[in-house]
Amino acid sequence: MTLTLPVLPRGRVRDVVRAPDPVLAEHGPPLDPADPEVGQLCADLVATMRVSPGCVGLAAPQIGARGQAFCVDVSHHPKARTQHGLIVLVNAEVAAASRYEKGREGCMSVPDLTGDVKRATRLTVTGALPLTGEAVTITTDAFEARALQHEVDHCAGLLFLDRVTGAHAIFSRKVYLDPSEGARGRA
Repeated sequence: MTLTLPVLPRGRVRDVVRAPDPVLAEHGPPLDPADPEVGQLCADLVATMRVSPGCVGLAAPQIGARGQAFCVDVSHHPKARTQHGLIVLVNAEVAAASRYEKGREGCMSVPDLTGDVKRATRLTVTGALPLTGEAVTITTDAFEARALQHEVDHCAGLLFLDRVTGAHAIFSRKVYLDPSEGARGRA
C-alpha cells in the first residue's frame, strides 16, 4: 500500500536548521500545493531526508522554509508495521487519532536529545500532494503514525520536546566507541 506521488523535480540537499532557530517555533502558513516552488521545496525535503542517516521524516521549517510541507518514509525502519512508502504532503492535518502510547523520539533539529512522547498509534491524516494538489487521506498505525504526527507538529511550530511530559523523560543522545564493536548509539 504505497502512495502514488507526482514526479517531483530534482531535489537539492539543504542544511538542517537546529533549535533554537525561530523558524522551528513558527506555525507555518498554508502553501499552494500546485505552485512549482512548493514542488521544489518538497523535492528538497526528500533529497535532504535521504542523505541524513536514520532520518525518516523532514518538514519545511527544518530546512528554514516557512510553510506546511513535509516528507516521511519509514519503509526501511524496523519499528514500522504499516508502510505507505514515501509520503509527501502539503497542508496536512490530523483528521483522527486514537490508541495513545508513549515512545522514544529524536529529531534532526535537536540532535543531542531524545524524549518520551505520547502519540496516537492509529492515525488518519489528510493533505494535498505537491504539484497536483490532489487531496489524499492516509490511515496508518504504529511507527508511521508517530512519524507523521512528528512532522505535522513541525509544521505547527512544535518540536517533540514540546510534547515531552517532565524533565525525567528527556535523554541525552551519546555515542560510545568500543573498538571491538564499532560505534553504537544509546537512546
